Formats: sequence, C-alpha cells, structure tokens
Amino acid sequence: MANDLIFYTNPMSRGRTIRWMLEEVGASYETVLLDYASSMKDPDYLAVNPMGKVPAIVHHGKVVTEGAAICAYLADAFPEAGLAPPLADRADYYRWLFFAAGPVEQAFTNKSLGVTPSDEQKRMVGYGCFEQTIDTLEAAVAATPYVTGDSFTAADVYVGAQIGFMLQFGMLEPRPAFVAYWNRISARDTFKRAAAVDDALIAAAQEAAAEG
Repeated sequence: MANDLIFYTNPMSRGRTIRWMLEEVGASYETVLLDYASSMKDPDYLAVNPMGKVPAIVHHGKVVTEGAAICAYLADAFPEAGLAPPLADRADYYRWLFFAAGPVEQAFTNKSLGVTPSDEQKRMVGYGCFEQTIDTLEAAVAATPYVTGDSFTAADVYVGAQIGFMLQFGMLEPRPAFVAYWNRISARDTFKRAAAVDDALIAAAQEAAAEG
C-alpha cells in the first residue's frame, strides 16, 4: 500500500534525488509536500525529522533521513530492483556513495560559502581540499560506466544527482568525464519521470503564487 512508504519532500530540494530513487525501485508511495517557511518546521514534521529538513521517508513506521542513507535503505528494502550489488561486491558501492555524501558535500558547501581551509586546516576537514576532492570524484566516474563498474546502482543515483546539480548551476567544472557520466545516467527513463513530476510541482506552485 502507498501509505506503507511516505515521502516528505519539496520539489526544489535534495528530495529530487529521492524521487529519482523511488522511481528506480518502482515502489508505491505517498508524497507529503512541505515548504521551507512553515510546514518543515511544524511539530508534526519535526516529530519525523527534528532537523526540519527534507527529504525523509517513513517505511513501515520507520524513519530514514539523509539522502545517501535513504538511497542505500531503499536499495536494500526493494532488492528486486537490483540497485545494490551483492554483499561481497559492495566496496566501491559504499565507498563512492559516502564519498559523495561526505567529502564532496563538504567541499562544495564550503566553496559556496567562500570558505577555503588553510594548509593547516586541511588536515582537519574531511575533504582535505576542494581540488583533490574533485580530482578524486572525476577518477571515480571516468574509470567505468558506473561508479561500481558496469552496472547502475543506488550509488549512481546519489553521486549522479550531486554531479548533475553542480553542473547545472556552474559549481562544477564541466570536465569531459563529468559530462559524459551525467549524460549517460540522466538519459534513464526513471530520471526523466522523476524530474517531470518535480518540475510540474514547481510550475504549479509558481502559477499559484502568481495568481495569489
């Protein structure tokens, strides 16, 4: 049943990544749309995620937050979709999924805030330096068609969404490896369906605001 899986999101958020992941697993789900100004901070939602952030899911009464965790969880919860490698083959899967959630996220957040660690601070921050992080990410997507090899996995949803977002907004140098990787995975029908849903929600909200 749809209400066995509830998806909390905003179409202009990292929830787009989870919408894509939900399309990949083919699960039925209920969507709860939240806005930044009010409902994300309502007590009802804070009971789900005290951080007041999206995305979040509730599956069979269990809460999962954080994009990478949700992707990994859904891959395991819906194994028939084949989005998680066998346990013996998950080294690259976990490595790059959490590299994107950790060093890549930190590096780009600091860059967008104009924060550049000094040489001494580089030992303290998880990503070291921005340039090294990007070079490492490039190597990960250039080596094989997907980050775990020849097969698309949940790690590609998360890594790919990060790369696509940063390319779209000029935050990432459009190196050939990044562009080729993004073009390859964004051609998936699952991505197109998810993006169409969120784009339609954005358009409807903008139209309602204009009329109001």
